[in-house]
Amino acid sequence: MMLKDKVIIVTGGCGLIGCEIVADIFRKGGIAINADISVKTDLNEKTYQLDISDDTSIHNMISAINEKYGRIDGLVNSAYPRTKDWGAFFENIDPNSWRKNVDIQMNSCFVVCQAILNIMKQQGYGSIVNIASIYGVVGNDFTLYEEYGGTSPAAYSAIKGGIINFSRYLASYYGKNNIRVNSVSPGGILDSQHPSFIKRYCAKVPMRRMGNPDDIAPAVSFMLSDEAKYITGQNLVVDGGWTAI
Repeated sequence: MMLKDKVIIVTGGCGLIGCEIVADIFRKGGIAINADISVKTDLNEKTYQLDISDDTSIHNMISAINEKYGRIDGLVNSAYPRTKDWGAFFENIDPNSWRKNVDIQMNSCFVVCQAILNIMKQQGYGSIVNIASIYGVVGNDFTLYEEYGGTSPAAYSAIKGGIINFSRYLASYYGKNNIRVNSVSPGGILDSQHPSFIKRYCAKVPMRRMGNPDDIAPAVSFMLSDEAKYITGQNLVVDGGWTAI
């Protein structure tokens, strides 16, 4: 019960990883608010329909939750919106698409953090975990895609790398206010990828398997909890050893 009665907002709580983060927070005694565009707003059911690309939607969501509970103990930025052409080869990326993805992924993270940090500063405490990626830490291994002609989105590495260092900035800025900000970087998560990708990934990673959402969620819960009360500005990599080699 390391998160007992903590009010924690999870953006993108219906996503592959976000769904498990919400469930793990509940298992550990917390009050997880699933803020996702796919749900209806019903705070009695711990859901809020959030359009992460809309600043007004973000501010309304935060105000409503703060009004209901009188506090916001934690935030997990797990939303992963993207354009329809996400995953195009680098030379084919439309600059407007690049700008849009940076806006709806990284810039939305800024807006959410800024608004919630104003509340946490008044409270005198809080914890934020931003979901990043191993591809915000190391370069891409494009051999994983060779057999079937796939690729990895260029904007993904730029955005996730930015979020990792943005988290460090916030940790430095708000440490004096007893607010902790960290990131968690998952490795590859099994999600119906091409069989060739899965085979090559598993052959390279030291633990010889791809990750699952329940490998990631406990790390997030730990970072949110008081057991991590002296940890801030860190990027916790949960990748089965991928970045160790």
